[in-house]
Amino acid sequence: MVDTMALLPPFSRAARAPRTAPRRAVAPPAGTARPSPGGLGLPADDDVLLDVPDDRLGPALVAAARGEHGPASALLGATRRGTDWEHRDGWVRRLAAFARSRDEWFLRWSATAPHDPDLLTVRAQLAVDRAWPSPARAELLREVSPLITAAARGDDRDPVPWRVALDHARGSGAGHKYFEELWEAAVRRAPHHYGCHVAALRYLGTAYHGSHPACLDFAERAAQDAPAASLVQALPLHAVLAYLTDDCGPELPRRRLDEAADRAIALSARFPEADPGPAALRNQLMLVLVRLGRWRDAFAQARLIGPYATSHPWEQLSDDPLGLFLRTRDEVRAAWLTPPPGPPRSERGRHGHPGEH
Repeated sequence: MVDTMALLPPFSRAARAPRTAPRRAVAPPAGTARPSPGGLGLPADDDVLLDVPDDRLGPALVAAARGEHGPASALLGATRRGTDWEHRDGWVRRLAAFARSRDEWFLRWSATAPHDPDLLTVRAQLAVDRAWPSPARAELLREVSPLITAAARGDDRDPVPWRVALDHARGSGAGHKYFEELWEAAVRRAPHHYGCHVAALRYLGTAYHGSHPACLDFAERAAQDAPAASLVQALPLHAVLAYLTDDCGPELPRRRLDEAADRAIALSARFPEADPGPAALRNQLMLVLVRLGRWRDAFAQARLIGPYATSHPWEQLSDDPLGLFLRTRDEVRAAWLTPPPGPPRSERGRHGHPGEH
């Protein structure tokens, strides 16, 4: 288990880190023509879809659209019985997001089985999601605490309510001692749960804005402690992306950026090509590789992504995440067709496009 709070002393000694120049993407080779859509093993633009659910979540969402909660309940129940916490976490998020816009199925589930542990977890996530965009977020989130407590009591093995609690703590501005208690409870249930680690990383990044070296330290230690197939192997990539899309904090050595990307490339290779399951990892990885000027590696990820674009990370940079994904993919394809001369460029990545919880 990685000790997240061991990072707090160096954070507390430094206030806001000095601002630096915006980090921009390394440009594609000069004079490269924009390629036509599709080709080179990439699907045409019109075939690319955003946030496609996998084969197990899809039927549950279709049923929910008809007002039926049974498939969603069965899906989450199976993850709990099988201790499949990573899928459970992602599916809780997606079902809660769906309930924000279409809640008939959720209301029926609430009336039918108000104490169902799976319902309680979705309810807690939904409440946090609804409070998050409000200017009164901290106050509204304090009112959500009993729902998270109820979800955590639903199944003591389940780390997902504790991940919701970690996000809740960040949004409500909770102190370090309280966060540390939540973190210890979360990793006691699932030492390598990716969602909990991302929540901890985001808390550290929010509480100590600009402290990217310390955040990457935490992410690297967590990845070293995790199995090779664990999604925690992608945590350093998450930290690097936060660094590359921020304009605050000290420089990070190029070597560490590349090592985080290489670790994520190895993890991506464990999944099938053109699979919606690892699509979020691969979309994030492609953006980082573009920022680092690693065009051939970025093209390899574009092929692995296939038709499965994801809102994250593109929505952080544009109000049109699918459009930005397609434009970036065009740049990657163009650079692959006309590679830059000489060895790979080594300057650090920087913002290349205009502009979660």
